[in-house]
Order: sequence, then structure tokens, then C-alpha cells
Amino acid sequence: MSITIGLTLDAEEAGGYSALPWYALRKNYCEALAQAGGTPVCLPHHAEAVAAYLDLVDGILVTGGAFDVDPSLFGAEGRHRSVVLKPGRTTFELALVNGALERDMPILGICGGQQLLAVALGGSLIQHIPDEVPGALAHEQDTPRHQPAHGVRVTPRTRLARIVDHAEIEVNSTHHQAVKSVGPGCVVNAVAPDGVIEGIEMPAKRFCLGVQWHPEYGVSPADAALLRAFVESCK
Repeated sequence: MSITIGLTLDAEEAGGYSALPWYALRKNYCEALAQAGGTPVCLPHHAEAVAAYLDLVDGILVTGGAFDVDPSLFGAEGRHRSVVLKPGRTTFELALVNGALERDMPILGICGGQQLLAVALGGSLIQHIPDEVPGALAHEQDTPRHQPAHGVRVTPRTRLARIVDHAEIEVNSTHHQAVKSVGPGCVVNAVAPDGVIEGIEMPAKRFCLGVQWHPEYGVSPADAALLRAFVESCK
């Protein structure tokens, strides 16, 4: 039986790859999902089509990207100078996540996708880690992403802990923002050595989990285990 996973696309304005506005997604998102047993389907940004999209797929993977969630969506009074917005993408992803939550469909958020998921669930974000976390690690690594940047401590008795079966795992790191607080019913499932939240989940849901790193690069066996568990939950 095919297990179909809907992935959110990134979007860019004209220039670079195309003279017209274009969608994009790294191939390794799709390849890693396929290796985990899923059939990836990429979803264009049409909020009015969310119900139809959700009728077609068995789970949702919210991808990352070089942009940020609008701080006004989590009640921030101002916007850090480093924040880059993509309002069309954020509007679509929020509609998609909220629709999936209403149906209790499996959701996995990766990096910026975890931040979007956290906001959808009533949490807030650190707008720029270097300015808000004293002694923070270098969360935007300058080494290739298939190499580890730092370790994270996995919270015992969480779903993530059961999936990876390790108290600590090595992860890559390519973000300047992070989850600041989680919403009602959510728990933190992974934390970096500097205290930055690296993972969240909502235990009451069928599968609702986000991680700050990029498991599609397969830095450790835990990454493949996470993707397999997500796909399995979509059956």
C-alpha cells in the first residue's frame, strides 16, 4: 500500500533559476522519505486547496527554508532586523498544519517547519539566537550539512526518545531562530547543550512532532529512525 506524504515547497521570486517566480525543494527531502517507505508529493501554496490536498495524502511534512515566521503571529511586539518573511508560504503552511491537526493526521516539522508547527500550536520563537541566548552554540554551522554540528539531549519518555532509543544524538544545525516556548499540550523532546529547544511534540496527537535539525541528511541512525517512524504513523 502506498503511503503518500505531502511536502511543503519553498518559493522564490523571479531571478536565479527562472525569470519567473518558482517553487523549489532539495531532492534529499524526497529521497529520504522514499527510503523510509513513503511516496512524496510536493504541494504548491494554495491555501484554498488545503482540504483537497489533505484528502490526497496520508501525512504532512513541513520543510525548512531560508526565511522566518512573522513574529506578529506569536505576539511579538517587534521584528528583529535579521527576520526574512515569506507571507504566502507561511499563510499556506499554517492553513495546511491547522487542517491536518483538525483531522489528527501525522505531521513532521523540520527546522523552520518545526518553528511553524510550534507557532500553530500556540508557542513562540526566539527571533535571533545570538541576541537572545548568552553563550549560544553556533547553530548555523559552517561545515557541510551531512556532518554533525552538536549533540542534543533527548527528553526521556517522549515519543522522540522511543523512536531514537538514545539519550543523546548528534545533529546538524542550520538555523538562527528556535522555539522559545511551547503551547498547551506540547512538550519539549530535545535540547541543545546551550539550552536551545531542538524538538517538540504533542503527545495527544497521532503523530505531531518537530525537530530543529535536518534528518533528511542522515547524520546519524536516529535520523532514519525518525523518518521511518513518521511514515509508519501515516499508514
